[in-house]
Amino acid sequence: MRLAIALGQRGLGRVWPNPAVGCVVVQDGRIVGRGWTAPGGRPHAEPQALAQAGAAARGATVYVSLEPCAHHGKTPPCARALIDAGVARVVTALTDPDPRVAGGGHAMLRAAGISVTEGVMAQAARVANAGFLMRVEQGRPWLTLKLALTLDGRIATAQGESRWITGPQARRAVHAMRARHDAVLVGAGTARADDPDLRVRDLGTEWQPLRLVADPRLSLPSDSRLGRSAAAPPVWMLHGASAPLPARRAWGATGAGLIEVAASATGQLDPAAMLQALGARGLTRVLCEGGGLLAASLLRAGLVDELVVFSAGKVLGAEARPGIGPLELDRLADAPGFALTELRTVGPDVLQIWRRG
Repeated sequence: MRLAIALGQRGLGRVWPNPAVGCVVVQDGRIVGRGWTAPGGRPHAEPQALAQAGAAARGATVYVSLEPCAHHGKTPPCARALIDAGVARVVTALTDPDPRVAGGGHAMLRAAGISVTEGVMAQAARVANAGFLMRVEQGRPWLTLKLALTLDGRIATAQGESRWITGPQARRAVHAMRARHDAVLVGAGTARADDPDLRVRDLGTEWQPLRLVADPRLSLPSDSRLGRSAAAPPVWMLHGASAPLPARRAWGATGAGLIEVAASATGQLDPAAMLQALGARGLTRVLCEGGGLLAASLLRAGLVDELVVFSAGKVLGAEARPGIGPLELDRLADAPGFALTELRTVGPDVLQIWRRG
């Protein structure tokens, strides 16, 4: 099962809205087939592993990181494929919470006389597929907030200079993070100041995440780097009802997707509405790369599931720009809390990964 979960993680960032599933076929103590969800979500892990196993699948034990699907979608049910292959036993980590499955795959297998064992390494599988589970259970994607900070928590000098706070190894690690997410999100201020591209670079991958900008009034110029390349990989502009018609037309002409979401009385996008809109479009994992105001709004709303912090050995002082905007806290007890899950050095910098407590 550990191998099945690891295989499934190869699909992270590439398979949405599907889960990233891994499958291992074992016959007489020997692995005869392996598979994981292909880019775009099809084919699923099970038929790929069964195809590799061939005739050796008959009477085999199959390990799957998520319950095999039981419904006809764009592919036939994976539970039926396992039955037709003649496997003897299926071991799964999680029941699929998708209402179209929700135990139906397990039931189909048992009805065919196949032994089914559930819940093996369930917690590890939940961590691996946290984004898919979040979208199905709460209607929004898993959100990772990435910060590159000085020792005193600053992201730029008072004049806005930020290249580069962290070293090249940390920047390469960020590109690897982008590749494991469905989309990369930045706020309008960061997009205007940095004119970013938000693609994955220098990793040899052709697969690219979606690029998202939270821009209430569509203030980012449509001739920015994102606007000039909006068709591929896609750019989605999240905006409010107050976005001017000329700006909507200009961004529409670039090929970017326009997504209107609810905004507050001050014109700021509602973070919960924003993530619900992304979940409704199938996104399961979003990496937010700032800036400070967007990070603060997501933290205030309790929507940051994972916090990734790269700390550099620099100090910029109080006049420099903070990594996180105002949280409007009156009591320490109200501060968002996270549990440390990983700590390591990346070149000259320190990487910390925290998960919501």
